Amino acid sequence: MPHNITVVGAGYVGLTTAACFSKMGHKVVCVDKDEKKIKLLKKGKSPIYEPGLEELVKEGLRKGSLVFTTEMEKGVKNSTVIFIAVGTPPKENGEADLSSVEDVARNIGYHMKEYKLIVEKSTVPVRTYQWIRRIIQMYNKYNAPFDIACNPEFLREGSAVKDFLHPDRVIIGVESEKAKKLLLEIYEPLHAKVLVTNLSSAELIKHASNAFLAMKISFINAVSVICEKAGADVLEVAEGIGLDRRIGREFLNPGVGFGGFCFPKDLSAFMHISKELGYDFKLLQEVLNINEGQKLRFVKKIKETLWNLNGKTIGILGLSFKPNTDDMRFAPSIDIIYYLKNEGAKIKVYDPQAMEKAKRIDALKDVKFCKNPYEVAKGSDCIAIVTEWEEFKNLDLTKIKKLMRVPVIIDGRNIYEPEKMKKMGFFYKGIGR
Repeated sequence: MPHNITVVGAGYVGLTTAACFSKMGHKVVCVDKDEKKIKLLKKGKSPIYEPGLEELVKEGLRKGSLVFTTEMEKGVKNSTVIFIAVGTPPKENGEADLSSVEDVARNIGYHMKEYKLIVEKSTVPVRTYQWIRRIIQMYNKYNAPFDIACNPEFLREGSAVKDFLHPDRVIIGVESEKAKKLLLEIYEPLHAKVLVTNLSSAELIKHASNAFLAMKISFINAVSVICEKAGADVLEVAEGIGLDRRIGREFLNPGVGFGGFCFPKDLSAFMHISKELGYDFKLLQEVLNINEGQKLRFVKKIKETLWNLNGKTIGILGLSFKPNTDDMRFAPSIDIIYYLKNEGAKIKVYDPQAMEKAKRIDALKDVKFCKNPYEVAKGSDCIAIVTEWEEFKNLDLTKIKKLMRVPVIIDGRNIYEPEKMKKMGFFYKGIGR
């Protein structure tokens, strides 16, 4: 059954949500206060790189099922269900900044004249729904009835469209049968497993899920250190661990540490929430400590191979925090490059999608941006692989070796086989192997 939906926020989550709801047959208004972004979207161009997303935007515009606007009043007026999908960035103390969520809630309350279901899509601390309700009540000048619901997102950048349209599960936190019925109808076309909970449980599920996945990454990164010391291969160890159905193989990939906007932000927010509720979640602090340590260990591998880095040229392959996205938020590459520059190294970089966003980052202002991996390799004393783009797995390594000043590859994502690389004449180091 088609519904009239508004999604507030045209970032990674909001834009994917709006475009996918449109694809599912709903009539969608996507609201964002960024005029440049909305102008771009009205032309059918996505401001972010996400496989399949721009095609869905164009399809929605063509069918008339997807509309973009900066006018909040239009979004509230033309919908029954309003999804809040604005950013909740971390403050210096780790607490989530909910000012954008408050602003949206205030505007919804001010403009609504009839029943609305307001749904938290943004990742928010537990009990945020109470504040949203309070703000809407304060500004609800027409005394219109409304419900609050929570519908956390579980989208992975690089596969967000697929994750939305083919989810493992859909979580809906509600407190009324009317809200439950509306959300079940909205998601019915996906034929997905739906878990209905109370609002607090739904809010906590998102933070707990991300914290657990981040813990798996830090766990295998810690194991990789032991593997190196013991002469074991961490990929074989991960395979053996992952065959246990209670554990699973996903997120047991050692590397230079996790990045992106979700894991670091959500871990910090979850720790802050826990402290406010009277529990010191020390385990999560250690997850973050291990993650930071991986970046330093990676730089140490380069130093151990080249000795002094001052004046050496280091080529970086991969800038985005993961492949198939242009997202540079909390990307490990930023800290790794910072540490290398502090040692006096000259930096050359290449990424298939994130170059333009990377050029706007102050810490990367004085690095050389190259047109392709081979330009990075030319004259470099070392190539450091930071993001596991498919393009890097298919390089002409013979050509790479000839272009380099010294054939050193430090592989932060284990995309190559150590024995093969050594036979080719490379000085090669991976993670935990």
